[in-house]
Amino acid sequence: MGSEEEAARLGHAEFWDERYAKATSNDTNNDDDVEDKKPTHEWFRDFKSLEPFFAQHLFGVKKPEDDPKILHLGSGDSTIPYDLLNHGYKGQLCLDFSSVVVDLMTSRHQNQSQEVEWRVGDVRSMISVASESIDVAFDKGTLDAMIHGSPWSPPDEVLENTGRYMKEVVRVLKKDGIFLYITYRQPHFVKPILNRDDEWDMHMEILGGGDSFEYYGYVLRRK
Repeated sequence: MGSEEEAARLGHAEFWDERYAKATSNDTNNDDDVEDKKPTHEWFRDFKSLEPFFAQHLFGVKKPEDDPKILHLGSGDSTIPYDLLNHGYKGQLCLDFSSVVVDLMTSRHQNQSQEVEWRVGDVRSMISVASESIDVAFDKGTLDAMIHGSPWSPPDEVLENTGRYMKEVVRVLKKDGIFLYITYRQPHFVKPILNRDDEWDMHMEILGGGDSFEYYGYVLRRK
């Protein structure tokens, strides 16, 4: 399978069901092994690396005592919802189109199901999320998984999927809500996808690199 075909598969639930099934197997085989409880995919930066970004754009803006509703878009098996829970954020919804990872994470964190809810859903059509019900939407790798092909002339599938996704984010956010997005993609390629219809006031900052390239943090607010 070529790299382009592999990249295109990232936008399909079947790919992630297969990948997360391996983590499910690990949990089943050895429930007492701490190593098996670690996430298998912490895309783009872990919580410790992102904590300064959260401190500036979340902790001081949407405080835990205000009980903001936080939506994790394509949450996968990241620990970030539980890292935020440790900071007092209890109203969290994790949405992912992989039923395998939703079952996995629900099972791993049964004692925290009241504070962090897991739900199967497609971020391109979030029928279970009411309009203007979300204070903070967070994406770390989900939009990026929809993007493949030429960055100068994206395929129609990319334009359709990312367009539907961004319209849904606009729909579910409250008027004073914020969208926090983490990516490694170059700003001149990703900004047109994020703000295709000029619906956002957008701030971007460089988060610093991993081993070979820089990451970028975006803060988007509805106009």
